[in-house]
Amino acid sequence: MIKDAEVEVGEVVEALLARVRAARADLAEAMAAEDPYAVAVAQDELDDAVRFARRYGLDVTVAGADEE
Repeated sequence: MIKDAEVEVGEVVEALLARVRAARADLAEAMAAEDPYAVAVAQDELDDAVRFARRYGLDVTVAGADEE
């Protein structure tokens, strides 16, 4: 039972980090396209993803969240 819980926690951590990576990529694309609305939406998603990850104790610094 504990082994299964460890696997699930690892999957959750990876999903949270993937969400942060995706949000950062979306923000970079929106900025490159110079689309103010898309930038605002992407920034909101990134803020939400980072806030959620930090709430669960994850370090979402640039190096930590960008690692594959």
